[in-house]
Formats: sequence, structure tokens, C-alpha cells
Amino acid sequence: MLRQHGFTMIELIVVIVILGILAATALPKFVEMSDNAKDSALKGMVGTATNAMMINYGGCAATSHSTAGANADKCRTVRYCDDLGNLLQVPMDSSEYTVAHTDLGTVNNTTGTCVLTQVSSGNTMNFVGISAGNP
Repeated sequence: MLRQHGFTMIELIVVIVILGILAATALPKFVEMSDNAKDSALKGMVGTATNAMMINYGGCAATSHSTAGANADKCRTVRYCDDLGNLLQVPMDSSEYTVAHTDLGTVNNTTGTCVLTQVSSGNTMNFVGISAGNP
């Protein structure tokens, strides 16, 4: 009598079921990692926005809030939260992030709460806007 080598159909089905269970438990972890990455990206952008406002205000304070001539690179006019786009070296992609149009006023060093929205997730975070460079 010949001995046959190989796996039975039952053994193959058991292996497929086990692989399915492992995949079902691993998939939520990958989805959660994607959400964590989006949250981290939003927090990073909020940090960038806050720092840009502070650096611009520092440059404006050093130039007596003059935005003309040689001071144009040191001080930019900020009256609204969405003036943030003028402070960044790389323009903010409006398909990724939006900033609410909030009036900070024309008095320099006036602070306000600005809202940054991540378009892909709909999540929002606040950052501090600082009015600067106003005549």
C-alpha cells in the first residue's frame, strides 16, 4: 500500500480560519495607527502655526512693526488668523488644512484663538494668533 504525503482538506481549512482570525485582529491596529498619524500631523501643524505667529511678532517688534523695504522679510502683517499662510515658507495646502477667518484686530500684540481644521479627518485644534505689523 502506498503512503500519500500532503495535507488533508480539514487541515487546510483550519489554517485558513486561523489566518483569517489573525488578520481580523491585526486590521484594527493598522487603522488605529492611521488615526494616530493624522492626529500627530495636526498637532505638528498647530505647533508650526503657533511658532510662525510668535516668530513673526518678534520680527515685527524688532522693526517697530514696519513691513516696508528691508523689513518685509522680518515682519508680515497679521490681522486675521488665516494670514498664517503669509508666514509659512511653504504655502499651506487648502486641501489638507484650513484656518478659520478670525479677526485679531489692528492693535499689535493682540492675541486670539485661531482654529486649524484638518480636512481629511475633520478634526480641529486651536492655536494662538498674534496681531502684528499693523500700522
